[in-house]
Amino acid sequence: MDWNPLVLTLRLAVIVAGALLIIGMPISYWITYSRWRWKFLIEALVALPLVLPPTVLGFYLLVALGSRSPLGRWWQSITGHTLAFTFEGLVIGSILFSLPFAVQPFAASFAAVDPRLLSASVTLGVSRFRTFLRVVLPLSLPGIVTGLVLSFAHTLGEFGVVLMIGGNIPGITKTVSIQIYDFTQAGEYGAANQTALMLMAISFLTLSAVFALNRKVSLVSPIK
Repeated sequence: MDWNPLVLTLRLAVIVAGALLIIGMPISYWITYSRWRWKFLIEALVALPLVLPPTVLGFYLLVALGSRSPLGRWWQSITGHTLAFTFEGLVIGSILFSLPFAVQPFAASFAAVDPRLLSASVTLGVSRFRTFLRVVLPLSLPGIVTGLVLSFAHTLGEFGVVLMIGGNIPGITKTVSIQIYDFTQAGEYGAANQTALMLMAISFLTLSAVFALNRKVSLVSPIK
């Protein structure tokens, strides 16, 4: 069995989950606490990948990352190649496609924090950043873990966006989902089943771990 697609997929999922932790938390915090009257437009934009067909999102990302776009031309001037059909392109596409799977749990956990605790922190003269670190973040840990794991698991099973942006280049953009598709197209159902079961097992174990961790965290009060 060729393990390269699995290694590439796991690498992609880890990078995307880490990037969404950095990108998603400020967005979620703003969505939760902003009073801007038009913020629902940003919420809709972030959630758009949930309802948008992967091929549609993949097509526009392909155009945006291709040689005819300003970003594609800039990247090509630096690296000698465009972002399309590269691992870096997969990372960008996967971050955008999995963004709501991180932002929504993050925002829900931030919104669940008791406002009285935030008011008390402000009254004591604590800055917003320190309040976030010492109050909001500890109380939101289960939601943050859930968002990370969901984005990780979602990236593992991506197909449409990955195929549109990255194609099927062994060792560069060929992920496990594309490998399963190739096996099926070739009539190698045994190999497809073996690979699919492996991916299912990884996803199940990942989700089981997060549910167990969240249950343990919920039993321990983070605020002393």
